[in-house]
Amino acid sequence: MVIDHYENPRNVGSLNKSDENVGTGLVGAPACGDVMKLQIKVDDNGKIVDARFKTFGCGSAIASSSLATEWIKGKSIDDAKKIRNSDIAKELSLPPVKLHCSMLAEDAIRAAIKDYKVKKESKSSEAVAAN
Repeated sequence: MVIDHYENPRNVGSLNKSDENVGTGLVGAPACGDVMKLQIKVDDNGKIVDARFKTFGCGSAIASSSLATEWIKGKSIDDAKKIRNSDIAKELSLPPVKLHCSMLAEDAIRAAIKDYKVKKESKSSEAVAAN
């Protein structure tokens, strides 16, 4: 599974980060130098309708990103937040030395959700202030 997601990664690319419905999470692992950018696009009902990633790192980091984007598409924000690095590591059969890669994916999901929520809150504040 790791090799498949590494050789044929799903959802590689970027979404327009200025879109108010797009949340961007950028995380890194200083120990190994891996950097992961994961983006989500959320519809008006709070459902993740698209996800993209760009990862600079080892095959396990790329595979973790690819799998994470596959898993969060179609989920609500609350369900996406329930995805744990241990689930990703188990699905990909990551060895203990590569568990930080799955942790990066979990952190990137959370960071993207947080960014989306901050954007939505600031948009709501602007709308209230305009009235």
